[in-house]
Amino acid sequence: MTVATPLRIATFNVAWFNALFDDQDGLRIDDGASGRHGITRAQQLDGLAAVFRALDADAIMVIEAPDEGPGRSCVAALEGFAQASGLRAHRALIGFASDSQQEIAVLFDPERLRLIHDPAPGRDGAPRFDGQYGYDDPVTGRPEKVRFARPPLELLCETASGAVFRMIGVHTKSKAPAGARDGADLQRLGLENRRKQYGQCCWLRARIDDHLRAGDPLVVLGDFNDGPEVDEFEHLFPRTGVEIVLGWDQPAEMQLYDRHARMGLSKHLAGAPVSARFRLPDGRFLSALLDYIMVSPDLREKALEWRVWNPFDDPGCYGDPGLCAALMAASDHFPVTLDIDL
Repeated sequence: MTVATPLRIATFNVAWFNALFDDQDGLRIDDGASGRHGITRAQQLDGLAAVFRALDADAIMVIEAPDEGPGRSCVAALEGFAQASGLRAHRALIGFASDSQQEIAVLFDPERLRLIHDPAPGRDGAPRFDGQYGYDDPVTGRPEKVRFARPPLELLCETASGAVFRMIGVHTKSKAPAGARDGADLQRLGLENRRKQYGQCCWLRARIDDHLRAGDPLVVLGDFNDGPEVDEFEHLFPRTGVEIVLGWDQPAEMQLYDRHARMGLSKHLAGAPVSARFRLPDGRFLSALLDYIMVSPDLREKALEWRVWNPFDDPGCYGDPGLCAALMAASDHFPVTLDIDL
């Protein structure tokens, strides 16, 4: 009797991935500067190949995937990278293209999974992610509309054994006040971005409600640009974006679960995992939990292990100097994986 192997699902925000490809979607394996501080394109690509091979995941939600647009193909770029890196997850899929050079795409093993982009309209007024969404702004009390610059990737998934589930890849609005000219501008932009991120999370939650009410097994994963005590404006909002998406104010059957989110939001900071490490303007580093893999209640009992591939905290990474170096070169985010028995 053959025992089914658990499925491994990953999310990985690859910083400046698009800069590693030319206009023909080929790899730029050279000594030119990447988007990573002090790291060449060849060094970042070597690091990424090593990390993706180490993950050995059946599906990797790639956040900040290469550009999709006139003359550029995210799918061709990712599949070329997968082939060059020797990955079994060598098939790529993208949904709605973004307004930037940062896409949401998935690399997957076609022997283990069948995936299709399935952006069905919501049942209770939650539109597709390529539209716009109305919500009540908790700061002003006025109705507002929000859209996604990087529309979430909504997938219908089937395993080789016939198990069906849904998966939504997410990259919500960054709250960093990029482009601020002075202190007042920094405050204004920070609050404005926080409001947009809040609205996007409300929209995402509305779509999650649709799926859970329909009884769909669901995985929601990606970079939420949010976590416990990440910004100074939390007191103005009833919940953080992550708490909204998790459904912490809802009945247990409507809540999503992520082990790392539960640890981080417990406020026991000594045990909180971190998935991103950013260099600040003064040269110091800021670490935060920004990347999550959330599951619906019916999948929680099938989930085996959540893991942040943090070279400083994870024993399997820390004990492998080569993998540590690869993770540090690859991105300012670390991959997160979930092993689940489907």
